[in-house]
Amino acid sequence: MRVDGLLLLGTGLLGLLTGLAAGLAFRLSEREQHGAPPPEPPELDEGVLAVLAVLPSAAVVTTTDLRVIRASAAAHAHGLVRGDRVVHGALHELLGDVARDGEIRDLDLDLPRAPGGRGTVPFAVRVAPLGARHLLLLAEDRTEARRLEAIRRDFVVNASHELKTPVGALALLAETVGEAADDPEAVRRFAVRLQIEAARLSALVQDILQLSRVQAGKAPGELGPVAVADVVAEALDRVRTTAEAHGLTVEAGGDPATVLGHHDLLVTSVRNLLDNAIAYSEPGTRIGVGTTVRPDEQMVEIAVVDQGIGIPAEAQSRLFERFYRVDPARSRDTGGTGLGLSIVKHVVADHGGEVTVWSEPGRGSTFTIHLPLASDDDAAPAPARTDAGPTEGEQ
Repeated sequence: MRVDGLLLLGTGLLGLLTGLAAGLAFRLSEREQHGAPPPEPPELDEGVLAVLAVLPSAAVVTTTDLRVIRASAAAHAHGLVRGDRVVHGALHELLGDVARDGEIRDLDLDLPRAPGGRGTVPFAVRVAPLGARHLLLLAEDRTEARRLEAIRRDFVVNASHELKTPVGALALLAETVGEAADDPEAVRRFAVRLQIEAARLSALVQDILQLSRVQAGKAPGELGPVAVADVVAEALDRVRTTAEAHGLTVEAGGDPATVLGHHDLLVTSVRNLLDNAIAYSEPGTRIGVGTTVRPDEQMVEIAVVDQGIGIPAEAQSRLFERFYRVDPARSRDTGGTGLGLSIVKHVVADHGGEVTVWSEPGRGSTFTIHLPLASDDDAAPAPARTDAGPTEGEQ
């Protein structure tokens, strides 16, 4: 009995010791947990990171001592940061100013291109505080904006210059008619000149309006299936009288095809190319319009081929610029506006295609419109329209 008692006592003591050890371990563990420093908060909130990820501008987040902690892919691509530092001195200075006084700053800067590039890139830069410990730098590449601004400025200058010529001629002719009131023959002669200059002014204004509409994407009506043969036939009808007056023969042929687009705008494009060919062809030559389907590429080509004077190689890259003329003197004689090929380029681009040119001086020129074919799901082609389209253009 004594042995059993001792066993029970030993078992009880062992249990007590085990309990005490477990309690002590729990207390020590609890003390260690309460005494440990709290985990470091993340440098940037997840919401901030999500916003930075979708910003179109190059974005850089720095600490107030200008250490970079976050930079977008665009910032790296433009070479704005290297390691944990902003590269360019002007940006570094701008960040320092904002860190000192907390004021938002905006600045336009031309910064060197990323390593390996040449020249500079224009940026619109904004630096602002981001909370109490960070700064946000946003840099927007303004290259395309500057290019468009230059195009608009040049267009206004060129349009003003082109309008000044016929307006000045009309004013001078009107004055001359007034002075020659007693000479019926002179009045008739000057009246003809007035009509010519008025027609030139009207054509220029209409082409400017047409170019403005196609550049703004304001096409008439909805897209629909258009038979290329109808487009070519209508364009030929509109220029046939002019071609015959110049002693030129105009022919057409090729594969039937359907495209998805605007009938009137496509007629305008083909007609502008035909007007161009007529203006730069010699009497007794031929102008052809050929339609070729490329089924493997799901494309159709509309080629306007002439046997005219041709275009120098150095001028071909500028043919589709507004108001550009290969031969300004000949353009004045033909009454062209210098906008026709630019209209063609924009109309074709809006239809998902492109226009190309091949030419050699003395051998003529070939302008080719490439358009995607309509899919089998499209409805039957709409009937051709017969209302008058925009005016002609030229090289």
